[in-house]
Amino acid sequence: MADISTFIKRQLFRRNETFLLLLLFVALIFVFLLNQKVGCDVKNDSLPQKAIKANEQSIPVELETFLFIMILTAPNGKERRDAMRKTWLSNLETLHSSVVPRFVIGIKELSLEDMKNVEEENTRHHDIIFLPELKDAYKDLPSKVLQALKWIDQHANFSYLLKVDDDSFVRLNVILNELQSTYSMKRLYWGFFRGDAHVKFTGPWAEKNWNLCDRYLPYAQGGGYVLSRDLVNFIARNSDFLQKFNSEDVSVGTWLAPLQVNRVHDYRFDTEYRSRGCNNLHIVSHKQSVSDMYQKHRQLQKDGKLCHQETHLMNSFIYNWSVPPTKCCKRMGGIP
Repeated sequence: MADISTFIKRQLFRRNETFLLLLLFVALIFVFLLNQKVGCDVKNDSLPQKAIKANEQSIPVELETFLFIMILTAPNGKERRDAMRKTWLSNLETLHSSVVPRFVIGIKELSLEDMKNVEEENTRHHDIIFLPELKDAYKDLPSKVLQALKWIDQHANFSYLLKVDDDSFVRLNVILNELQSTYSMKRLYWGFFRGDAHVKFTGPWAEKNWNLCDRYLPYAQGGGYVLSRDLVNFIARNSDFLQKFNSEDVSVGTWLAPLQVNRVHDYRFDTEYRSRGCNNLHIVSHKQSVSDMYQKHRQLQKDGKLCHQETHLMNSFIYNWSVPPTKCCKRMGGIP
């Protein structure tokens, strides 16, 4: 009997030992699978992080500024650009608000030599926006403005945008003072407005697609105007729906026509198709030669006045917003 009892105990021990080994094996498999799951989770978690980092690296560094200056210029306009850099765009660090100027050039179908020249220029100054999908031509100015506004809206944080041509001279200190006091507002559209301009139906600038009315809708003349950030964003977001006309300033005025906009007419913007002369009250002067820019800059440095001698070439007007646009703009003497 003792032998039988011993035999039974040995068999039970062996079975228990086998059972324990089986449990241990199952436990090891469970731990292995758990580690594999954790490892996979960690690996999967790292993928989005890598993607995020890669995406962050692909996003251009945003420009932070109070006033963004968008300057339309041609590829061969280096002399004008240099004149602006050495005059009213010089000493930007002395201004009490941040300003970022950028020249805009379309480079589609640009010759290799011209492309090399503007790239070298940008390497020195870092102040040119290249539009690769735009052929730089005068007739394509509306497309140029639209593409530039889209680029700026995507790459810059700013409060206001000043659009000028490369033959415009600007008194930045006055512009900044006004934007921080009198015209510190949303939906700002500030410049020299026309509401009575006849639509061109013949000639090289005929508006074949214009069927809104017999006059252009009120618009700020293209030699220089200011838009607040929200209006720039509106144009950029809706760019695919906007009809482009022959003139960029007419186009901008039409795009903003149905909006609740603060339109500010200011005769200190001498921004028409030709200069009205030189007046010490002017803050944006259009149709300026390179020598004009240097002379105005020297005069301002000398005695704080824009003009060596004031001249009057054409009457101006104060826009009357209370009457129909066709009666808005009666020119008279005594207005700069």
